Amino acid sequence: METPINTLMVEGSIDDQVLEMAQYLETRKGSQGLVAQIKSQFEGEAYDLDGCLREIVNASSALSTAPEKEFIPAYNLLIHLIRSSTALPEFLPTILKNLSTPPSTSPINGPALSVHALSTIFNVLPANSPLRYPVFRATLQVVTDHGMHDVLAPQLRNIERWVGEWGSSIAEIRDLYLTVADVAEKAGDADQFYSFLFRTLQSFTPEESTGEEARTIAVRLLKASVNMPSRLEFDDIIALDPIQQLSNTDPEAFALLEVFAGGDLEDYDEFNDEHDGWVDDNGIDHSVAFRKIRLLTLASLASTASSRELPYSVIARRLHIPSEEVELWVIDVIRAGLVEGKLSQLNQTFLIHRSTYRSFGKSEWEEVGIRLDNWKASLRNILEVVRGAREQVVSQGGDGVVKPAINGGGNSLQVEG
Repeated sequence: METPINTLMVEGSIDDQVLEMAQYLETRKGSQGLVAQIKSQFEGEAYDLDGCLREIVNASSALSTAPEKEFIPAYNLLIHLIRSSTALPEFLPTILKNLSTPPSTSPINGPALSVHALSTIFNVLPANSPLRYPVFRATLQVVTDHGMHDVLAPQLRNIERWVGEWGSSIAEIRDLYLTVADVAEKAGDADQFYSFLFRTLQSFTPEESTGEEARTIAVRLLKASVNMPSRLEFDDIIALDPIQQLSNTDPEAFALLEVFAGGDLEDYDEFNDEHDGWVDDNGIDHSVAFRKIRLLTLASLASTASSRELPYSVIARRLHIPSEEVELWVIDVIRAGLVEGKLSQLNQTFLIHRSTYRSFGKSEWEEVGIRLDNWKASLRNILEVVRGAREQVVSQGGDGVVKPAINGGGNSLQVEG
């Protein structure tokens, strides 16, 4: 949508262009009067260009009847005429309203023509113009109404920068992000849907987080996080204030999120036992959730294993699966990026090379402390071995054996105890 070019090539004086536009609109409307009105303005002593343009804009709905090949050139001329007018903020809503309905003369390409004209308006405006906001909103509406998400998708990465350049208010940003999320959801783009819904929820202050709007979006985001097969991290979402408020307003939803943030398969089964039917009644895809919690349970087993070996029997028991399915689940959790390791069919163990903590709280810090203590103990043992070996060399060979190592140009190994 955004291009570095903000130039329209239109020939002739401004008066000639205004008259040409009036003549074209009069032809499309099939009525007389606009050209005569414009000419009278030209001939008057108090010539008002904005007044002429106002008449042009008011009649511009006639462009919706333009033939397909004439639609873009006609709009290019109109955009050129109004772009430098001080009354552009006044003219723009009418133009955007007209473009929200694709031209009836092009039933197949009409939506694309509307988006093309809207993109032209967007690009001729300065990069920091606040008027870009309503133009982009109008584009979103056409895209949504006509299933053109593929046109919008490449521009989504720019939106955060754009709203900063436009000086958009928090309310405008929130509304825009939520609209983009709706468009992405309708198009089946789960990643962008989640991303912009998350950003929408981030925009709420702690004081706003208790409101109904924040609650509605929070519930929606929570369900999306559980239903997305690829969403395996929950630390970011559970830290949001509106999500935390769900513990008071929607305790079942929040309890489910806590299961996925730090619980395991047994916790999920317990949740379903306590809240029978809640998952199905609230739009949670049980098959996706069940598979996800098994992957997360296996990731937790790997990260909390006392050694770097995890027996198949333990995996089978904790995941409630037959032993012959263990390797398939381990492969899946590796593919998901939660762990790294190697399967040992001979020993019926999973050798863990790397594992990811699902959440990092007090217990995880305690685990880090234990491992650091173990490493310190190991290093202390190594130091004792090195010290013992050095003393043995000294006792067997005397000082002469050691002196070259000490005074031999800095190539000695020094270990301080």
